[in-house]
Amino acid sequence: MSAPAVRYPCVGVAVVVRDGDGRVLMGRRARGRYADLWCIPCGRLEWGEEVRAGALRELTEETGLVAEITGIAAVHSNFHNEEDLSVGIWFHGRVTGGIAHPADGELSEIAWFDPGEPPLLAFPTDAIVLADLAAGRA
Repeated sequence: MSAPAVRYPCVGVAVVVRDGDGRVLMGRRARGRYADLWCIPCGRLEWGEEVRAGALRELTEETGLVAEITGIAAVHSNFHNEEDLSVGIWFHGRVTGGIAHPADGELSEIAWFDPGEPPLLAFPTDAIVLADLAAGRA
């Protein structure tokens, strides 16, 4: 009898980008189980990829923006999908280039939102991050 397979969560990465009014850049998911719901641009860390580089790659792939990491906004365990657990790392970022647009088909639109008044969200942990941003805790 063999031992049961061990499972480990994946690592999710996101970059929180804010405009001059403190609004957060968010994207409406284009497809899948979270279609039409909004999220902070995010994705999975690839094998062998440095975590900050992965977060910046995901931001560029999804929004067309180039940024630099300026700090860590939050780290949370994500339990919203029992079949696909993850640990999420949200970084603060400052835009250094690019033009904001839904770049790779993962998002159908992007827009800026007050973190205290988010749209309908895909992920419960984004709600925690946005609430902390609105309260000045992140």
